[in-house]
Amino acid sequence: MLDGPPPSAMGLRFDDDSITKQKVRPGTVRRIVPYAMRYRGLLVVLLLTTVVNAVVTAAGPVVLKMIIDDGILPRRLGVVVGLCLTIAALALVDAVAMYVQTWCSGRIGEGVVYDLRTKVFAHVQQQPLAFFTRAQTGALVSRLNADVVGARQAVTTLLSDSVTTLLTLVLLLGAMLYLSWQITVAALLMIPFFLLPVRLIARRLQRLTRETMQLDAEMSSMMNERFNVSGAMLAKLYGHAQDETAAFATRAGRVRDIAVGGVVYGRLLFIIVTVLTSLTTALVYGLGGALTIEGTLPIGTLVAMVTLLLRLYGPVNQLSTMQVTAMTAVVSFDRVFEVLDLKPLISERPGARDLPAHTPGDAAPEIEFDEVSFRYPSADEVSLASLESVSFRRPERGENPLTLKGLTFRAPAGKLTALVGPSGAGKTTITHLVPRLYDPVSGSIRVGGHDVRDLTLQSLRDTVGVVTQDAHLFHDTLRANLAYARPGATDQELVDACVAARVWDTISALPEGLDTVVGDRGYRLSGGEKQRISLARLLLKAPPVVVLDEATAHLDSESEAAVQRALKTALAGRTSLVIAHRLSTIREADQILVIEAGQVRESGTHEELLAADGLYATLYQTQFAEQAAGEDPQTGKEAAAVPTVSEAH
Repeated sequence: MLDGPPPSAMGLRFDDDSITKQKVRPGTVRRIVPYAMRYRGLLVVLLLTTVVNAVVTAAGPVVLKMIIDDGILPRRLGVVVGLCLTIAALALVDAVAMYVQTWCSGRIGEGVVYDLRTKVFAHVQQQPLAFFTRAQTGALVSRLNADVVGARQAVTTLLSDSVTTLLTLVLLLGAMLYLSWQITVAALLMIPFFLLPVRLIARRLQRLTRETMQLDAEMSSMMNERFNVSGAMLAKLYGHAQDETAAFATRAGRVRDIAVGGVVYGRLLFIIVTVLTSLTTALVYGLGGALTIEGTLPIGTLVAMVTLLLRLYGPVNQLSTMQVTAMTAVVSFDRVFEVLDLKPLISERPGARDLPAHTPGDAAPEIEFDEVSFRYPSADEVSLASLESVSFRRPERGENPLTLKGLTFRAPAGKLTALVGPSGAGKTTITHLVPRLYDPVSGSIRVGGHDVRDLTLQSLRDTVGVVTQDAHLFHDTLRANLAYARPGATDQELVDACVAARVWDTISALPEGLDTVVGDRGYRLSGGEKQRISLARLLLKAPPVVVLDEATAHLDSESEAAVQRALKTALAGRTSLVIAHRLSTIREADQILVIEAGQVRESGTHEELLAADGLYATLYQTQFAEQAAGEDPQTGKEAAAVPTVSEAH
């Protein structure tokens, strides 16, 4: 049994194309509209400037016709000058309109990007811990970057360009019909030939776009994993730098090949449109020239019609390519909505109440597990296949086995309860359930007599403080990492917490002190230093309930003894639940719970459990006998000269 979520990669097969062949889900376009409608005022201005731009585009050739037919041919200089000034004025108006149109479009597009990014970030933060154990970091980052930016293109294409194109097309066709219905009908007969190739090319480009996004996300994930300190060290220590380069080259080659296909299909569409444009131009010149020779079409009208036709090609080309652009851009929205549609497994009930705030002098709340059974959620419940890997196929599997089975115990208020047991017994799972990182399948967990599912998450997390086995530090200063527990803490409070955690001497010896940047995941510090800083962060928070998940596992005996003294003072009067792998920690416990196969097999004090000669006594002989042999006979504590973990900076 695993003491944590089952690994997601076991039993997976290669070459799963179900992700890249996935179609845009129905209703995606409809869901885009509300994001744009938040900017109604800008949309109105955008629409007005679009009308101005379309009118100017259609009016220019008509004025040109008047210059030739009403000014140049009759030799009326005043009319020519006046109409030329009109064209200049229209050009200025059009320039202002295009500037305002671009500004509004940019504000709307970037506003939608901001709204989506913040919403996706907040939504991802609400996902359960199992989500992050499965999802690739790079894939998540890709959704917030590349996909959200692609969503902006969908907004500008569907709302801005589509309105501009259609309105311009209508006005241009109206002007052409006014000047010559014969030529207009001939031009209209050619338009379907512009639109027919689009459907074939658009579908192919849509799939290529989705596959490119997925592969880009995988490349980003690979870079994130290989470029951090742990990944880089692993590659160097095992001598796999060249293998990693080859694997990256393979993935980059797939992206290259798909990109080439996208360029080819995009260029093919352009070639088809160019050929059809030339054929239509030849048709208009031939028909218009014949009508002019016959005297039924003035020369100015022919020039205006050719100009209108050339301007008509712009909207027609945009209309023919818009479906391709829109369909590929909507893929981005669809991928973003995939994440937003994930339902968080942990959420507050309607009417959830705050856990009563703890003040100094108040009794700490006790922890109760009442017939708690728990299994880790399956992949389909917490994640997306596209966030895990495009190279693997999820196996068909049933529910995960129960990790906890009818677990019942009470951690008394203000007392230290130690959890011991073999690996995979469920100890870490218990510590995850107290701060409600997961919910049990059945049974209830109470803190201070309140079911944790009836409490607000913020008040529960304020009450329960946790130090995990892996002491995580952000790539920031020591000050920022410590103040994460209490943002308004003063420098003196930070120093006091560090002194209590026996780490201030180390920090004060650094050239920049609290302003020292700890590096990626705190790798500029040793394991013991990171653990003591995480303990200082806990002491700064000062919660009434404390959960320590092997919090002293990375400390040598001397550091561990110092931290134990600090914890003994800091945890006085607080309810503590500790996964203990050190004999000194276990002996300090008011209660020891022996966990095996997700159940409490034994409970009592150290002496009581040894006297019972059961599972604890066996664990003592196999796990703690060596520690006991290294104790100082006078103090009963582990001797500093017998380190259990060697640390290296």
